[in-house]
Amino acid sequence: MNIWDWFYVQEALPYLYRGAVVTVQATLLGFAIALVLGLVFAIIRHAGGPLVSRAMAETVEFIRSTPLLLQVFFVYFVGPQFGIVIPAWIAGIGVLGIHYAAYCSEVYRAGIEAVDEGQWEASTALNLSPLRTWRVIILPQAIPPVVPGLGNYFIGMFKDTPILAAIAILEMLQRAKNFGAENYRYIEAITMAGIFYLVFSLVASAIVQAVGYWLNRRYHLT
Repeated sequence: MNIWDWFYVQEALPYLYRGAVVTVQATLLGFAIALVLGLVFAIIRHAGGPLVSRAMAETVEFIRSTPLLLQVFFVYFVGPQFGIVIPAWIAGIGVLGIHYAAYCSEVYRAGIEAVDEGQWEASTALNLSPLRTWRVIILPQAIPPVVPGLGNYFIGMFKDTPILAAIAILEMLQRAKNFGAENYRYIEAITMAGIFYLVFSLVASAIVQAVGYWLNRRYHLT
């Protein structure tokens, strides 16, 4: 038997395409949640009172300290026992987003704490509202430097999407495995899936670098 057969590559491509669409959708939607929710976590932790800040810190640490797969299982399989029934797609995307929001919040927090204290004092002296201070003064300085860190989690989320197969979401790797099981040929499908993951990661890395460069130029931080 040939080690590599291009016939099976052609046969596997439609499987991989359908799985790739699911993988990309899950990554983009999940990371959109992570970006927004992570920023909310970071702002609450910084701007909240001692009790609120402490509670948020413990929540973030709890999410970061438990496995993503366990969280997916808990929401999808344990939730119905308490009357909480969530469709697999929503549960998977939601858990991905919340899990990575905890990590993104730490990246945001590092950027916020790196802003010079004088910026906060100047905002107070100018009698700017808290909302305007965050929107105009703090975040434009805090976010651009941490874009590479956020980008790392974006790529990491993409590589974690195979976990969604545990709740019957057929992303790319699971479809490659199914193709191999049906045709008794794993090498072509699995190899092509690996190549796709590599290409996507390289493209995503280039995009992240471009966004970081653009933000730094826009806010004159370079």
